[in-house]
Amino acid sequence: MNNRFFLAPVALAISAAFIGAAASPAMAVETGICATAPSQIRTLATNVAPDTARKVLNLVNVGEKLCDAGARNEAGKKFSAAAKALGTDMAALSTAAPTAQ
Repeated sequence: MNNRFFLAPVALAISAAFIGAAASPAMAVETGICATAPSQIRTLATNVAPDTARKVLNLVNVGEKLCDAGARNEAGKKFSAAAKALGTDMAALSTAAPTAQ
């Protein structure tokens, strides 16, 4: 009986640690999307047809407004749709980003 009172809180603490560790990388990527994606997508939009560029730039503008409002998940969806309209995806954009050294 005493063993159960000791193990239950320890198990909960370990579970919370794993959940926190699993969420951290996703949250780090999510915060950077508002800083890097709009400029990368705008750069790619200069090389496409005017109708496609207009659609892409509208999606980017909406995404930036969502970032300002704190809706990063929804902004990521808009940026992803813009990247898809350009024939690429968000993963390709993030790997093409320059890294600071």
